[in-house]
Amino acid sequence: MPTPATNKAATLDRTVAYLKGIGPAKAKLLGEELQIHTLGDLLHAYPFRYVDRTKFHRIIDIIPNEGAVQVKGKLTSLNVKGNGRAMRLVGRLRDDSGAALELVWFRGINVLSNMFIVGEEYICYGPVTEFNGKLSITHPEMEAAKRAPSAENATFEPVYSSTEKLNRRGLDARGRRKLIRALFDELKATDVPEIIPDHLMTELRLMPRIPALKAIHLPANQAELEAARRRMKFEELFLLQMRLLQLKVVRENQVAGYTFGSIGETFNRFYTEKLPFELTGAQKRVVKEIRHDLGRGVQMNRLLQGDVGSGKTMVGLLSMLMALDNGFQACMMAPTEILAYQHFEGITEYLEGMDLRVEFLSGSVKGKARKAILEDLAEGKIDILLGTHALIEPTVVFKNLGLAIIDEQHRFGVKQRAKLWVKNKPYPPHVLVMTATPIPRTLAMTAYGDLDVSVIDELPPGRTPIQTVHFTEHRRQRVFGRIREEIAKGRQAYIVYPLIEENEKLDLLALEEAYDEMRHKFPPPEYQISVVHGKMKPENKDAEMARFKNGETQLMMATTVIEVGVNVPNATIMVIVHTERFGLSQLHQLRGRVGRGAEESYCILLSSVKLSKESRERIKTMVETTDGFKIAEADLRLRGPGMIDGTQQSGVLQMRIADLAKDGRILSVARDRAKDILEADPKLDNPQYAPLKAHLAKYMAAVKGWGRIS
Repeated sequence: MPTPATNKAATLDRTVAYLKGIGPAKAKLLGEELQIHTLGDLLHAYPFRYVDRTKFHRIIDIIPNEGAVQVKGKLTSLNVKGNGRAMRLVGRLRDDSGAALELVWFRGINVLSNMFIVGEEYICYGPVTEFNGKLSITHPEMEAAKRAPSAENATFEPVYSSTEKLNRRGLDARGRRKLIRALFDELKATDVPEIIPDHLMTELRLMPRIPALKAIHLPANQAELEAARRRMKFEELFLLQMRLLQLKVVRENQVAGYTFGSIGETFNRFYTEKLPFELTGAQKRVVKEIRHDLGRGVQMNRLLQGDVGSGKTMVGLLSMLMALDNGFQACMMAPTEILAYQHFEGITEYLEGMDLRVEFLSGSVKGKARKAILEDLAEGKIDILLGTHALIEPTVVFKNLGLAIIDEQHRFGVKQRAKLWVKNKPYPPHVLVMTATPIPRTLAMTAYGDLDVSVIDELPPGRTPIQTVHFTEHRRQRVFGRIREEIAKGRQAYIVYPLIEENEKLDLLALEEAYDEMRHKFPPPEYQISVVHGKMKPENKDAEMARFKNGETQLMMATTVIEVGVNVPNATIMVIVHTERFGLSQLHQLRGRVGRGAEESYCILLSSVKLSKESRERIKTMVETTDGFKIAEADLRLRGPGMIDGTQQSGVLQMRIADLAKDGRILSVARDRAKDILEADPKLDNPQYAPLKAHLAKYMAAVKGWGRIS
């Protein structure tokens, strides 16, 4: 007798072509346009909103720009106006209030002009704006009133994502609703087994799975819809957390590591005699977490996230000293030569007077110097090696690498990071990856759910806060005056320009035009300007950055290549041009390039006069707070999860119904319950977990965790 899981596979894995009303041609179109190939895909392609068909607005009462409305009226005219790109289809709808509404379409004009009949009554839905004194809806959803449900049968109607091609083939919102009804007519209880354990269903008062799925698509009322959404959000987040925590269990059980059993003389001497400042409470907490990891005999794989200037490098140094005390070498890899060399300079200075050898390796270290470093590294004469991706080259051999630190880890590909794993045997080195991009807790729990995460959420005392102000373009001259004032004090300034449509030629052109303007405003020889952009050769870019760092130039004009890796304490002013084109986290990272010395520092956000609502919100957030974690939370609300650190991880953030910006509480509950289950039964051998185990094995196998950087 087939199991429920087998039945499920047999039904939901069938192609949509066999569903009544589709056929091969429409099935192919659904696959091409919306990636809906199977009945399971169709079932889980949820509506993105709902129309309450029981409520109609009278046109005379409508207030423009207050969201979408539903109206019923007679189409009194329909005409094609304009020509070429200005061509549009314009209709006029009048209801029983006597008022009229203009309907406008700019696409599909030929099809639509033959679809609607003047004199017929239609139900129209869409957001209302006002144009030339007339109420107007652009590209409204239309349905003949005679085909709509009667008032007593009217209900919440789902609205699905669609395309013009699908609409032309009858797979618009109305067509999709017909398909969903046909699908539920075919489904049996065994096709969609319950996968949430009974005790959680009872404890959390969750709606059963099939009724919840049906209510997502065809809700009877708002209350039923909310209950169904709560159930399916929990399921989505619970399954994801189960998978990520399973990956973590596998990693901890299968990847053994060296045991750093003691804190020795090197660490203690540095801590008591050399530490240049008192650690913050957050730094102390994170050092303890790392110390615990290194003593377990399991390979550490920990993410350390902290805001700009929170002291991650010092935590990394203390971790490396633990490795040295246990007879191992340590290394730190950074994405750019200038950042790697800054780490080298800083750590060398910290360790001055201690009997430790610290070396630097990058592509620019050549000949006898390189050969000497490689030979001494292999013989164990070098304790700490700092450098760029040159560290992962095959010729770089350690005698006994115990700890590898990767700074700004998102700048390295997975394969690059993995090459550090094979730098020691029989066990891989412990790994600490660091990022200065604060990640909201809900996002970290999802994207890094299988990784151990440490957070430095406290800045060292005594740092002068960066003052952030917003100016629009018509105050550009005042901004130039502010830059001159800082340079007159002996300070330096950054001026950052955005990428324009990710087009390198346009970027370069814009930067060259801006350079001509700046040369006019800041003429040589009184002023010297560095220019850095992504199209430059690495050695030229590093040379320009070095000129600025050494004080040979007063102004650094750059694209976002300076987002990380530049530490110039003398730079006290940052101007970000066309601020509205940057994301919040990027703006925060850029701002972190100033405020690194004792002098008061400024960040000027220079934007267009006309700004979208979202741009205003981003700028307002930047002006109001310098807390990277608050900024990250705001960014999540405004932008959604998107790509973490610019790197899309397959299967991690493809949410169908949950919203990480809004569903943090559900996520926390889901993770806690998943953790409880796996701690009690890591392999899910209890018969009550059989449907859950089968579902995870079949449908969640593609989810990749960030913890497995191999």
